[in-house]
Amino acid sequence: MTPGHGSTVDGVLRRSARRTPARVAVEYGDRSWTYEELDEAVSRAASVLLAEGLTPGDRVGAFGRNSDAYLIAFLGCARAGLVHVPVNQHLTGEDLAYIVRQSGSALVLADPDLADRLPDGVRTLPLRDADDALPARLESAPVYDGPEPRSEDLVQLLYTSGTTALPKGAMMTHRALVHEYLSAITALDLSAGDRPVHALPLYHSAQMHVFLLPYLAAGATNIILDAPDGDRILDLIEEGRADSLFAPPTVWIGLSNRPDFTTRDLGGLRKAYYGASIMPVPVLERLRARLPKLAFYNCFGQSEIGPLATVLAPDEHKGRMDSCGRPVLFVDARVVDEEGKEVPDGTPGEIVYRSPQLCEGYWDKPEETADAFRDGWFHSGDLAVRDAHGYFTIVDRVKDVINSGGVLVASRQVEDALYTHDAVAEVAVIGLPDERWIEAVTAVVVPRAGEEVEEAELIAHAREKLAHFKAPKRVLFVDELPRNASGKILKRELRDRFA
Repeated sequence: MTPGHGSTVDGVLRRSARRTPARVAVEYGDRSWTYEELDEAVSRAASVLLAEGLTPGDRVGAFGRNSDAYLIAFLGCARAGLVHVPVNQHLTGEDLAYIVRQSGSALVLADPDLADRLPDGVRTLPLRDADDALPARLESAPVYDGPEPRSEDLVQLLYTSGTTALPKGAMMTHRALVHEYLSAITALDLSAGDRPVHALPLYHSAQMHVFLLPYLAAGATNIILDAPDGDRILDLIEEGRADSLFAPPTVWIGLSNRPDFTTRDLGGLRKAYYGASIMPVPVLERLRARLPKLAFYNCFGQSEIGPLATVLAPDEHKGRMDSCGRPVLFVDARVVDEEGKEVPDGTPGEIVYRSPQLCEGYWDKPEETADAFRDGWFHSGDLAVRDAHGYFTIVDRVKDVINSGGVLVASRQVEDALYTHDAVAEVAVIGLPDERWIEAVTAVVVPRAGEEVEEAELIAHAREKLAHFKAPKRVLFVDELPRNASGKILKRELRDRFA
């Protein structure tokens, strides 16, 4: 084995523990861990896993909710040379069985109340005890002092969200994620003095790899919450315990719609990060008007690149509120046509990437890997425009563009127009089959609580702001929109439901 060079995921924590051993690294519920304590717990977790007969390269599923135990298990897998497979805690049935089976997980670490969902015959270990305590074997296990994994070894299979097809396991190496952590620290101005709260699921790459691990690398004190509880988040801000928050647009929309959003003392919140799906410009304008001193960062990317690809910094928002920014430190991006040729600035095309952050391909899916990495670039599936200053704007997912009467309509533009109506809480625009139009532009709307609005009123409102062919032909009203774990609206489900 080649000598270790420290470019490993667990090495990030080890260095912070040596630099600031007594600083508090993580708080979860009533428990807190200094960097030294957390590093030791990770080494004990590595020993527990290897004592189960696992060998480096084996896949280990993780089926649990947010907790300190979840973080320790991930880093323990990394230290032991195992491949961590995070699994959406909401999955059941065949969706759950598919990821366990397709990844070939030799063991699944599961919260006790979730374990019975797993397929029969799957070998399991508890992530934590039924009373939320850490497993006793973690405290009694020896400290692992075996060989370090290599930087080129796989450390995680990040399954894509599966908004359009069966999820694919992006094969992430230690080296790719460590590159991505440095990109996140530099682009998002993460520092040891920040007080971040981590409320989104840790099985999702954005919360784990754009924020929690980079913040551990920086030496910050991190608060982990079970879920994005608006009351708890606002309490932590008011108490001065949290000044940095990442959330997808759906959570920011929910916070901005709260009756107490205008009355709570939120001046202590210094950094606001949004991403995982497109933020409607009217919602961002509302948030900025309420908290004018708050620094907003737009984070964009996808699981296959670790997942951070571009960032729009606070001082870059003026005049380009709909932009996702410019590529981060280790990412090269361009916009291409269907033949893979770069298009002029201002011309829509697919955004493609080259980067040491990229996955090695999809687990046991050679055809999908070859298709995604054709021409020497990774094809994202996102339709984008680049301007003369290097800023990218995401127009839509390639598969979500609507062909209405032979004219392509970007759903995001229609959504932004409808979000300016006071009665619209949330909206998703899709194309539905239509004999005349091929696909009819259709808006699926969640009305704001206590508001009533008619279909004709919303169509007329859209026509005031858009060319008539872009305005919705129909408006459908629902109580809520279907989403995946990262907050992305599942337009595929809407198309299937209303087709």
